[in-house]
Amino acid sequence: MSSSLLHTERRAIFGLASLYATRMLGLFMVLPVLALYAEDLDGATPLLVGMALGGYGLTQAILQIPFGLLSDRFGRKLIISIGLLLFLLGSVVAAQATSIGWVIVGRCLQGSGAVAGAIMALLADQTREEVRTAAMATIGLSIGIAFGVAMVVGPLVADPFGLAGVFWFTAVLAAVGLLVLWRLVPRAPRLVSHRDVGLDRSQLRAMLVRRDLLRLDFSIFALHAILTACFVAVPFRLEALGIAPAHHGWVYLPIMALAFVAMVPLVIVAEKYRKMKPVFIGAVAWLTLCLAGLVEFSDGRWALFSLLWGFFVAFNLLEATLPSMISKLAPAGAKGTAMGVYSTSQFLGAFLGGTAGGFLSQHFGLDAVFLGATLLGAVWLAIVWKMPAPRHLSSEIVALDERSMGTMDTLMDRFAAVAGVEDVMVVPDERVAYLKVDRQRLDTEALERVLGSQRDHKSA
Repeated sequence: MSSSLLHTERRAIFGLASLYATRMLGLFMVLPVLALYAEDLDGATPLLVGMALGGYGLTQAILQIPFGLLSDRFGRKLIISIGLLLFLLGSVVAAQATSIGWVIVGRCLQGSGAVAGAIMALLADQTREEVRTAAMATIGLSIGIAFGVAMVVGPLVADPFGLAGVFWFTAVLAAVGLLVLWRLVPRAPRLVSHRDVGLDRSQLRAMLVRRDLLRLDFSIFALHAILTACFVAVPFRLEALGIAPAHHGWVYLPIMALAFVAMVPLVIVAEKYRKMKPVFIGAVAWLTLCLAGLVEFSDGRWALFSLLWGFFVAFNLLEATLPSMISKLAPAGAKGTAMGVYSTSQFLGAFLGGTAGGFLSQHFGLDAVFLGATLLGAVWLAIVWKMPAPRHLSSEIVALDERSMGTMDTLMDRFAAVAGVEDVMVVPDERVAYLKVDRQRLDTEALERVLGSQRDHKSA
């Protein structure tokens, strides 16, 4: 089967990547402005501002798995539409808020539209196994772009229109997302549970007791706790240096761009040269050092800019490598469940980080926010320091034809006998086999022979 994209696949990938990006843009663009502009809201305190920053994470963490399961039962587009409507409602509530309490309600409503899993499942419905890797990579790229754009757009919108204008902008983005979903994304040809992107409840317990995966779950928890906490304090540091809030976006833009450029070679070293553990440990250590620097050495503009650049180099690197490590460590056919736990940990980190950052800022000052983040980074470094180096295994999905399905009793043994295949799960309902393979050792000719002349696989 050809690995070139079909017309419907191109439409689905472009549409869903656009949908994901606009949704994440709406969530992220509040980060660089909320702490500054919330001071005019009734009842605003640093603690409540921190809760508003991270509030979306609490409802995301609680509801993302249920939304994914509901999309399996009632259809992807319906559940995604409900999620986007909740996001729109939350944006409107926050835009009309005159008190910090109602902003918190709005942010929690925004997060309650927890449709990330449903979007990924719809993408899997729309794409063949051999092109799904590229499709998922496009979604991942869209998130990174959305984050960088949000850092610039948030301050630019907030300057003339205030915090309410930012939330009205996010409401418009939600409405655009609905149009993209129903006008651009084609109807899914099938509704199937995909173990590479969706949760399998029978595997959940096993994912929660694996120490290697729990280290990575804690890692993404800590990373987003640190990020959200820092945005309680960083905007005030920029303002204290005489940089007007309207210009904060132009500070973030070159910092984010240069951080991305610096991050790319490190990703190549980690993946191509199989140096994942030292790159990962080094990124955690570097992030922690930058946070410590923000406590002591951020009184000058260039010192602050340099520390923020270093922070975002490490942040972007960890954002890129942590999902790859989850993919490497998750058993065959369990990547979707492992990612579900991982994503829940990420959103919990955002909520607790914002709340803790607000608490520290209110009671002990801005330096305490960075000090608390530094201590969390040190704990994180201690937890992962002695972790085993992850094996460089790739997830492969092999589509099974009718002839292959007729040999189910021996099919797993035949896959396992192929050199380079380290783990196998055959799922008759999906008519696929999930494999974990070492690419350098994989005997592709032997894999061809297992399936006869019908072979259809992709790298995940």
